[in-house]
Amino acid sequence: MSDSNEPASNEAAALDRPQPLPRAAYRRFVPLATRWLDNDVYGHLNNVVYHSLFDTVVNGVLIEAGALDIEHGEVIGFVVETRCNYFAPLAFPQALEAGLRVGRIGSSSVRYEIGIFAAGAAETAARGHFVHVYVDRATQRPAPLPQALLNLVKELA
Repeated sequence: MSDSNEPASNEAAALDRPQPLPRAAYRRFVPLATRWLDNDVYGHLNNVVYHSLFDTVVNGVLIEAGALDIEHGEVIGFVVETRCNYFAPLAFPQALEAGLRVGRIGSSSVRYEIGIFAAGAAETAARGHFVHVYVDRATQRPAPLPQALLNLVKELA
């Protein structure tokens, strides 16, 4: 005999399961190229590639905007949390796009949310986030977000 709560529990679990997001959920888009070495033996992008793409997108946008100086800036970002959910396979030589938005701004931290799309696709093939804590380069202690970074992340929020 089945438990009467079982269907409700399964429904609740399905509602909590991450879902793909549409393009409209993101504030900025960055084109990405896949590489031959990104594919795994199953013929699709290996899971670790997505985290590398996330890092490339976030830091590329920050550097391009002048909000992060990776060589000489007094404040640098450390990744303290990352997550990725996968919805559809992608593979080399597919062209990709990354959507970027900011989910949370703290006094010394930012949660960057990234969606990976097949070029032109309506929904994410994968999506996840990075939380960066910004620290003083010399002391490695949390530091307030520099004004240029704060201005940019507010635009992405």
